[in-house]
Amino acid sequence: MLRKLAAQARTRTELARALKTREVPEAAANAVLDRMTEVGLVDDATFAHDWVASRQQRRHLSRTALRRELQTKGVDRDLIDDALSGVEVDDEHRAALDLARRRAASMAGLERDVAYRRLGGVLARRGFSSSVTVQVISEVLDELREGSRAD
Repeated sequence: MLRKLAAQARTRTELARALKTREVPEAAANAVLDRMTEVGLVDDATFAHDWVASRQQRRHLSRTALRRELQTKGVDRDLIDDALSGVEVDDEHRAALDLARRRAASMAGLERDVAYRRLGGVLARRGFSSSVTVQVISEVLDELREGSRAD
């Protein structure tokens, strides 16, 4: 279990699952997890905040996708809400815009409607709302069009 923590931060639920897989008695597992929580080795609130910051920055995920990932990891709903409260609409828009710009670079030769559909699919799979998706795609495709006119 310490190896799991050494590799990356884990939630209490993930560690409990690992202990159960190793057939550690539930009472002993709870005692170990309680002690790890007490000394700060396991902190779901910190984990959730760090996860949101990291995943939004590197993977360009929406609030919806981040919520889904944290739920899968067993983080409590209140802790998820708290961690996501720091994600502003502008942050989500910026993440979607960064992702769309990166993907649009390879779509410069495509018809606008084809590029629109493909970018829409990319953003939808990352969980962005339709309003963010429409706004971002319009911005990115307009930038692409303006860039091709300058050439």
